[in-house]
Amino acid sequence: MKKNTIKIYLVIAILTLAYCSKKITSRTDNLPALNPASIDITAGAWKTILLKRPDTFAVATPLLVTNVNYIAELNEIKGLQKNLSKEQDENIKYWAAGGVLRWNEIMRALVAKYNLPPYQNPDGTYPIPSSANPFAYPLFPFANPPYAARAYAYITAAQYDALVACWYYKKLYNRPAPYITDVNIVAKVPSTTLPSYPSEAAVLAGVTAEMMKLLFPTEIGAIQLKAQAHEDAAIMSGSATRSDIAAGEALGRQIAQTFIARARTDNAGKAVGTPADWANFETSTAAKGEIPWISQDNPKRPGMLPLFGKVIPFLFDTATTRALVPPPPPLTSSDQMKKETAEVYSYTSNPTLENKQLVLFWGDGVGTYTPPGHWNAIAAEDFIPKNLSEVKWARNLALLNMSLMDAGIVCWNTKYTYYNPRPSQLNPAIKTLTGLPNFPSYISGHSTFSGAASTILGYLNPERAAAYTQMAADASKSRLVGGLHYRSDCEIGIKVGNSVGQYAVDRAKLDGAN
Repeated sequence: MKKNTIKIYLVIAILTLAYCSKKITSRTDNLPALNPASIDITAGAWKTILLKRPDTFAVATPLLVTNVNYIAELNEIKGLQKNLSKEQDENIKYWAAGGVLRWNEIMRALVAKYNLPPYQNPDGTYPIPSSANPFAYPLFPFANPPYAARAYAYITAAQYDALVACWYYKKLYNRPAPYITDVNIVAKVPSTTLPSYPSEAAVLAGVTAEMMKLLFPTEIGAIQLKAQAHEDAAIMSGSATRSDIAAGEALGRQIAQTFIARARTDNAGKAVGTPADWANFETSTAAKGEIPWISQDNPKRPGMLPLFGKVIPFLFDTATTRALVPPPPPLTSSDQMKKETAEVYSYTSNPTLENKQLVLFWGDGVGTYTPPGHWNAIAAEDFIPKNLSEVKWARNLALLNMSLMDAGIVCWNTKYTYYNPRPSQLNPAIKTLTGLPNFPSYISGHSTFSGAASTILGYLNPERAAAYTQMAADASKSRLVGGLHYRSDCEIGIKVGNSVGQYAVDRAKLDGAN
C-alpha cells in the first residue's frame, strides 16, 4: 500500500471513530413520552406493503382478564414496579418516546458505523464484504448510500406491515392494557384506550431483530439486547403483560420473514457486479465516443454497486425504473460540458463561507448515516411534535424510505447507463471541497434522494413543504459548489427524485391512513 493511501485511510478511520463516538440520538435523549393525538384504532384496515391481508399470520385468542394466569401476569407487573431501579426507569422513559423513532435512530447509528469503504489488498485489488462470512475483513455490510437506502426501506416497510397486523388484532381482541385492567398498576406512559394484545413494542422488537439478521448480521447480539430492553420497558411501564409481549414478538418475527424472502431475491446480492461488468461499462462508453468515468481512488477502485439499478423497487416495477431514467447528459466533448465544467471550477477555486457550510452540512460521506439517513433524521425531528401513533410513525417512515430506496435504484441505473466522468476528471485543477464518491457523475445521488424525500415529506407535512423543497435545493447545490457534480447532474437529479417521490405520494393517497 502506498504511503499517501495509508495516510488517507488513517484519516478516514480517525474521523469515523470520532463520528461514531458521538451519540446520534443525543438531541432526543430527553423526549417526553409519546402521547398520540389519535390511537388510529382502525389502522388494521390500512393498505399493507407485502402482506396480502393483515391476518396472514394468525394470533391466538388471548386469555380473559379474569383468567388466573392473566392475573398472575398482572401481579408480575406490580412486583416489578415496586422495585424499579434507576436504570429500569430510564429504560422505560427512553422507549416511551416511541419505538419506531428509537429503532430508526438505532438504524442510523448502525449505518454510520458500517459506512466505511474497505482498503485495498497488497496486490492493489479491493476486498468485497461477504454476507456469507460477515465477520471477516471487510466486515459486512459496507453501508454505502444505496445499501443504506435499501436497509432503511426494508426495515421501515416491515415495521409498518407488522404494526398494521398488530392493530388488526388489537381491535379484534380488544384486551385492555394492564394499567386499565388493574388500578394498582401505575401507567408509566401516557394512558390510552389502545388494546394491549398483541404488544406493539414486541411486534417492533421482533420484526426489527429479524430484519437485522439479514442486513447487519454482525450486530444481531446487540440488537437482541435492545429488543429485550424494549419489551422489558413495555412490561414495566404497565402497558403490556408477558402474553401481550409473546404474541407481539411472534407476530413481528413471522412478518419479517415475508420481507426477508423478498430481499433475498430482489437482485441486491448481485449489485456489486463482476470484473467483466466493470470493464464493459468503460469500453462500451468509450465505443460511443464518450469519455468514460474512471475511479480517482489510488489504486483505482471498482465503481460502487454498479448493478444496484437492477434491484427490484417497492413503489413501481422494473419497467418503470427504466422509464424514469432521464435523457443523456451533455456530450463530454460538447461546449455545454465545457461550460458546466468551468462553472464547477469557478466555485471550487473561490469557495465562499456559505458554500463551505452548505457542503459540510450536506456532506453525508464516509462514517455518516448517508443522505437517506440525513432525510430520516429531518423527518423524525418534524414528526416528533405531531404526536403520531406508532403505526402512523411507521407508515410515514416506510413511505419516505421506499421513495429513497427507489430513487437510489433509478439514480444508479442512470449513473451506469451513461457512465459519465466527474468534473475533476475532466479538469484535474478542480479540487473538491469534500470527499469524492467512487461512482459516475450523472445524475447526482444527493439530488435524486433529496428530490424524492422532499416530495413525499411535503405531502405528509404540507405546512413544511416549502422548507423541504429548499432543503432539497440546498443539498443539490452543495454537490455543485463542492466540485462533485455538474449543474445538469443536480438539476436533472432533483427532477428524477421528484418523480419517484410522487409514486410514494400516490400510494399514500390510497392507503387508508389519511
